Amino acid sequence: MTLIKKCGLSLLALFTAFQAHGASVWKVSSDISSLYIGGTIHLLTPQDYPLPSAYNDAYQAADKIVFETNMATISTPKFHRYMQTQLSYNDGTTIDQVINTDTYHALSVYLAARQVPMMAVENLKPSALAMSLSMIELKHLGFTSEGVDQFYARLALQENKPIGWLEAPEEQVAMLDAINQQDSNAIINYALSDIKNMPYTMKGLKRSWRTGDMEALAELELGHFKEEFPDVYQSLLADRNAHWMPQIEHMLSTNDVEMVMIGAMHLAGEDGLLVMLRDRGYKITKM
Repeated sequence: MTLIKKCGLSLLALFTAFQAHGASVWKVSSDISSLYIGGTIHLLTPQDYPLPSAYNDAYQAADKIVFETNMATISTPKFHRYMQTQLSYNDGTTIDQVINTDTYHALSVYLAARQVPMMAVENLKPSALAMSLSMIELKHLGFTSEGVDQFYARLALQENKPIGWLEAPEEQVAMLDAINQQDSNAIINYALSDIKNMPYTMKGLKRSWRTGDMEALAELELGHFKEEFPDVYQSLLADRNAHWMPQIEHMLSTNDVEMVMIGAMHLAGEDGLLVMLRDRGYKITKM
């Protein structure tokens, strides 16, 4: 989830280097064509570089690099202003008015521990606040380097390699805003709970990502997420995977070779793209 990064809902858990063989990169083949699909983590530590060689192999073999969204657009000040407008309260509402006293107290305790003033986040809607909390904690844990998708977006731009994307940035913002129809207390409490376990989960997540172990990734992150927050799971993962499938299948009907780079969570589990592609008869080969 490129724009979403690690949205505080155990996604991207977005995601110390693990020197292991393999990576979250697969070659997907049809009768007439093939493409590469790579699972990404959207925020990394300096120690995570260099990336597994399978990413560079797939990048070099591809005619075009396809990301979740338009990487150039989401980095512009204009889009940042748009996102802030859509995901903030603009009528004077503050977060203490939409969550209960216990949730607000837990939020205050966390922000004080990280020396972040409440006024810096009090106008954010719950989904944006959850995302901000996770980013605060990830930076506290040393995740200060660009992620896999940002790395290859910059490289492709430098090398004038064709770039595409699966959904518009505005679609991602609308999806985040739709989450705010859910229970605000549940969103914030889930984010705060996720933060407590983040040192453990990020270690396991990155190990699974670096070795391409999607079963371990699903077990670590998806089970409780789907069970405890089914509506958000459906909108952030399952529905988007289904929406992307026709585009990916179209790529497999052309002569061009693409490298599709998406958040690793989209590849794991029973609703993941790898299972969906395999069920449709495509050959899946791990790099």
